[in-house]
Amino acid sequence: MPCRSYGTAIGAGKLRPPGVRPAFNAGFTIVELVLVIVIVGILAALAGPRFIGKSTFEERGYYNEIANVVRYAQKVAVATGCPVRVALTATTYELRQQAAIGGHCDAADASYPVPVLLADGQTVNGTAPSGITASPPLTLVYDALGRTNLGSDQTITVGSYALVIEADSGLIVTP
Repeated sequence: MPCRSYGTAIGAGKLRPPGVRPAFNAGFTIVELVLVIVIVGILAALAGPRFIGKSTFEERGYYNEIANVVRYAQKVAVATGCPVRVALTATTYELRQQAAIGGHCDAADASYPVPVLLADGQTVNGTAPSGITASPPLTLVYDALGRTNLGSDQTITVGSYALVIEADSGLIVTP
């Protein structure tokens, strides 16, 4: 008499009924996939606008640039002993210095004809990125002791960022 099969051997003495597929534990469930898609969607909604619009980054970059330029002006004035003028408009900045005559600054020269140079020989001047402005327009002079010619502390704003130049010490205060 032929032997009738009641299933297929699936391992250590266990039988699987006919027509039943083996269960695989590999892969992800639909719940896990939906959860990952929702989390990625939330992250994209929150972080995406920061990468699409770069004006916030440009604003912060120009703010840092102005703060560093004003600090550099003070350092050059102290190091050289010659006053340095910082000219800041809404969209540009420039550093210039009094001319030296015989190893000394020409105190009678109020035109500041000499551009301040960086270590690589480039002049210190710059332009704001498109759509970014600084206010108020300001011209200040650092003397050989690093003090300013300002009558009171001056606040310079670039968008939502502000820096303060202390009149007496010339110190730049940034948040």
